[in-house]
Amino acid sequence: MRGFGTTIFTEMTSLAVRTNAINLGQGFPDTDGPGQMLRAAVKAIQSGQNQYAPGAGTPDLRTAIARHQGDWYGLDYNPDTEVLVTAGATEAIAATLLGLCEPGDEVLCVEPYYDSYAAVIALAGAVRRPVTLRPPDYRLDTAALAASITPRTRVILINSPHNPTGAVFDREELTEVARLCVEHDLIAVTDEVYEHIVFHGEHVPLATLPGMRDRTVTISSAGKTFSATGWKVGWICASADLVAAVARVKQFLTFTNAAPFQPAVATALGLPRDYFAGLATSLRAKRDLLCQGLNAAGFDVHIPAGTYFVTADAAPLGGVDGVAFCRALPERAGVVAVPVGVFYDQEAHDVVPGASLVRFAFCKQDDVLHEAVRRLEKLRDGGPVVEPAPRRMPGAGGHPGSWAR
Repeated sequence: MRGFGTTIFTEMTSLAVRTNAINLGQGFPDTDGPGQMLRAAVKAIQSGQNQYAPGAGTPDLRTAIARHQGDWYGLDYNPDTEVLVTAGATEAIAATLLGLCEPGDEVLCVEPYYDSYAAVIALAGAVRRPVTLRPPDYRLDTAALAASITPRTRVILINSPHNPTGAVFDREELTEVARLCVEHDLIAVTDEVYEHIVFHGEHVPLATLPGMRDRTVTISSAGKTFSATGWKVGWICASADLVAAVARVKQFLTFTNAAPFQPAVATALGLPRDYFAGLATSLRAKRDLLCQGLNAAGFDVHIPAGTYFVTADAAPLGGVDGVAFCRALPERAGVVAVPVGVFYDQEAHDVVPGASLVRFAFCKQDDVLHEAVRRLEKLRDGGPVVEPAPRRMPGAGGHPGSWAR
């Protein structure tokens, strides 16, 4: 499509392959998920469950999703009318915004943000209104959020735990978001794919707060929680009327997907709580390993409260332009990261916030992280990066028509 270019992830992954660098840029684990889930997938494949699944998702998966929401958060959803299975959270976001927004509607979103948000808002003909998170604490500026609401505002799009900053919005912040939604009759769309990867604080689903159950579209997926990003199994939970609006769009996107993986994800959602606690414990240790290494290499590190990403300021190492720094990093240190500045709305700022920040993923095996840390130590004595004149980078912070994924 005209105006839709290559994402930052494509560029940086290609750079990792070309330079044989360790790829800490793209957020995917390098280990498989729980054995029970994998065996269930094999069983489904071998027992003939390889044709189209129902458009809304298999009944066993929809039931498991509804049960998960009830067991973990006390939310009661009808699996037949209030749960929809999607091709990952990315399709869930796309179908939701395309289904709920009309041309000219405004969508408030917290920046920096996942790159598909801006693309889908543009495809819907809607207008994005960014509310900026700022280091070091990345607290949600609820006053700025309130000030951004206009008569054209239709949706508030919230991502917590937040990619790329690792912020986990607390109950006080989310209570104010809920109040604004109720007061202005807005729909909340919440991207909660990192719901079980929290190190500090707690994950509070917006739908659990007063007045929000029937005005919230909650999005999650199996990719992050069960280390199965390639399966692309996601879902939404919402009131029946909102699910119906999203389903009308979803049927013309993928219609259905991942038939043999759906019963496997249903199995995974029913795993004991020890699995989910172990996931967070394991990733917290990996976070600490990488953060310590980044600090030793000379970065100014922002410790994430959730997700499996850490943002670090490259300015102490001469990386005032994070894009140039990340392009040079594979040759200098044999490691790939992603510049955070591309996840901001560049047209909304004279100076892009986070221009010197870079994001690293720590959802990797320990020996990979140890080797990455060893390589990054080279930066201490390597001198500043020679930076070219900044140019616009494809990604979530460019022109509305510059993203694709």
